[in-house]
Amino acid sequence: MIDIGVNINHSHFLDDLDQTLIDMQEAGVKGMICIASDLEESKQIQVLSQKHPTIWNTLGCHPHQAKTWNIESKSQFSTLIKDATPIAIGETGLDFNRNYSTPNEQFYAFNEQIELAIEHSLPLYLHERDAHKEMVEILKKYPSLARKSVIHCFTGSRVELDKYLELGLFIGITGWVCDERRGADLQASVPHIPLNKLLIETDAPYLLPRNIRPRPKKNHPKYLPWVAQEVARLKGISLEELAKIATDNTETAFGIRI
Repeated sequence: MIDIGVNINHSHFLDDLDQTLIDMQEAGVKGMICIASDLEESKQIQVLSQKHPTIWNTLGCHPHQAKTWNIESKSQFSTLIKDATPIAIGETGLDFNRNYSTPNEQFYAFNEQIELAIEHSLPLYLHERDAHKEMVEILKKYPSLARKSVIHCFTGSRVELDKYLELGLFIGITGWVCDERRGADLQASVPHIPLNKLLIETDAPYLLPRNIRPRPKKNHPKYLPWVAQEVARLKGISLEELAKIATDNTETAFGIRI
């Protein structure tokens, strides 16, 4: 298995990164994709991925940080990409749930990152909250790009899932699927995700699977098997089959090899 979504820039991981990687691999998780939220974090995780063969990185600007995107940002990110190619552009997209950046700031940063992805032949690593309609309308303009891109941490309804699948997106599933309080819509949607579009992730240190006992304080890539187990149950397949499928899909989506 590969964890396609880790927010590595936390002391929880960085204070002892070697142990984090050991714990991850002892749990059967062979590697992780570390996701960026802004320019500085993009630089930091790019360095980490060059030092550690089991870490891959994205480069991009989260919609919460879209207010930091300016006229020089696209050029700055292009330089980073040329220095060491990431596996995707992101975490980018739209988030109208909290609006830490205004919708106009988000549209600007998102559209420029779409241009970056096209120019450098990279997939998008997408974030969306309460902006499904707007996200779909934008991605419809770029069908070739959408077909190779990933919607990270999908938590939506069957209707939303179908719209994303029509675009050809890969679908990332987190520990939200293990949440008996909030995960009902997602649990109902998972059986309808084609096996060749299914990816798994922790979004660590967030979204700790609620089926872990005893309950840890924070999420970790080593807890990916709990997500995989629940997804396998919902798909009616073995954990081993799910793990192989998700790994193959990760390699296909991001052009990486274990």
